Amino acid sequence: MNGVHIGRALRDLRAASGKQAKAVARSAVMSPSKLSKIENGVLAPSLIDVERILSALEVSEEVKARLAEVARQAATEATAWRIYRRTGVHKHQNEIRAIEAQTSLMRLFQPACVPGLLQTPEYARAVLGRHGYTDGVLEKMMGARLLRQEVLFEAGRTFRFVITESVLRWQLVPPAMMAAQLDKLMSVSRMSNVSLSVVPLGAPMADLPSSSFVLFDANLVIVEIPHAEVTTSEARDVELYVKKFDGFEGVAVGDEEMRALVSNLRDDFLRQQETG
Repeated sequence: MNGVHIGRALRDLRAASGKQAKAVARSAVMSPSKLSKIENGVLAPSLIDVERILSALEVSEEVKARLAEVARQAATEATAWRIYRRTGVHKHQNEIRAIEAQTSLMRLFQPACVPGLLQTPEYARAVLGRHGYTDGVLEKMMGARLLRQEVLFEAGRTFRFVITESVLRWQLVPPAMMAAQLDKLMSVSRMSNVSLSVVPLGAPMADLPSSSFVLFDANLVIVEIPHAEVTTSEARDVELYVKKFDGFEGVAVGDEEMRALVSNLRDDFLRQQETG
């Protein structure tokens, strides 16, 4: 089934549900224009699009599984970052937020920087500001990213973060701001629904931390590479990343051992600030 047929199926499901297009588009976090293009076969929907539309339509699990499986026939797709920059990166932040809102267990591995859900405003601005966005675009992205963090406080959700020690050491902002960022990590790690582990630099590694990735339940994985974002819900691919996550988490330190490591690095940044 190609994009035209998937769109037609989604349109028929919406008609059967009696839901208005505007209401479905709003629930699926997309414009009515985009939904119309998908339903009419003008625009091929992504996996994320299909998942969100089906959730907005509140179809039965059987129907949802059947159509989602059809969409998975072309399960792996890569979207270049330049595409998101052209269409509005803040809009993509809102799309991710919609996925997070439908996720019970989120597992994230990050070897490059502090995960977006755990960033302070200053750290987030430094990370996002490295891509040459205008001030207006940067402000929209900042707002969208910080709004996403509210999901951490919603009931019924579990988050497992694994980061490398290098993430804690790379000074992306001045020492005082790095210290504040590490303080936030320690604070969030004490939340009952959050697990934060750190892979020490000296840990024996059975795998290479080549890219960051996030698992949404056991249904979807998004991988970030330098030029693009890769999305897949193919079961074998998802299983591969589950194993990679478990491997990194298995050699990471957590709880008080993790907080002691982070605290020591935080104190190092504070000393740098005092002597700088």
